[in-house]
Amino acid sequence: MSSLIWPVLFALLIWWLSTGFILYLDGLPRSTFPATMTMATITLGAALWGLVGTRADTGASGGYCAFTCALLVWAWQEIAFLLGIVTGPRREPCPPGVQGRQRTWLAFQTVLHHELALLVLAAAVWIAVGDGENRIGLWTFLALWIMRQSAKLNLFLGARNLSEAFLPPHLRYLHSYFRRRPMNALFPVSITVTSAAAWWVWQQALDAAAMQAPGLALVGTLLALGALEHAMLVLPLPPEALWKWGLRSREAAALD
Repeated sequence: MSSLIWPVLFALLIWWLSTGFILYLDGLPRSTFPATMTMATITLGAALWGLVGTRADTGASGGYCAFTCALLVWAWQEIAFLLGIVTGPRREPCPPGVQGRQRTWLAFQTVLHHELALLVLAAAVWIAVGDGENRIGLWTFLALWIMRQSAKLNLFLGARNLSEAFLPPHLRYLHSYFRRRPMNALFPVSITVTSAAAWWVWQQALDAAAMQAPGLALVGTLLALGALEHAMLVLPLPPEALWKWGLRSREAAALD
C-alpha cells in the first residue's frame, strides 16, 4: 500500500500544475495564441508517439509514461478550446427566454467542433495504444472524457459554482448557457458513479501485481479527483482558489 503513495502524489501534482499552466497560457495576450497552439500540437504528436512506444510496457515506468502522455493529449483540446480555436459554430450568448430543446441545441452548437475534436483524439489514443497490454493511456483519456462530459451536463442543468473565472473573456458567452442552481437531478448520479469507478479501480490497483499497480493507482486517483471536481460544483467554496496563480495572467491583461 505504501508504494502507491507516489502515484497518488504524482497524479495530484500533475493535475494541479497542468490545470494552472493551461489557465495561465489562455490568459496571455491573443498575440501569443499561435505560438501556444503550435507548441501544444507538437506536444500532442510527441504524446501519441509516447503511447505507441509504451503500449507493450506493463511495468511501473510504462504506467507513468502512458498516464502522462494521455494527459498531454487531453491538454491539446483544453488549450484549443480555451484559446477559442476549437469550440463550435455558434459564438453568441443564449437568447433570452430560450428553453427546452432549443436551448439544448444552441448550447450544443457552441461546443460542436470541440466534441468532434474529442472523438478524433479518442480514436488517435485508441490507435496509438493498439492491442498493447498497457491500457493505462486509453483508460486515462476515457476517464477524463467521461468526467468532462458529466461536468458539462451538470453546468448546463444547473450548479452552485459555475467556474466563471476559468473561462477567458472571449468565451464568456458560454456563461449564458449555464444555470445557477443548488443542485440538479443528474449530480447525485454523476458523483456516485465517479466515486464508485474510483473505488473499483483502486481495488484493482491493490490486487494487481506490484509492477502494474502504479498505473492503476494513477487512474484511480484521477477518478477520485473527478469526484472532487464534481463536488466543487455544489459546495460553497471557490474552486478558482486552487489555481489563483494560473489566473494571474488574466489579471495582468485586465490591467493593461
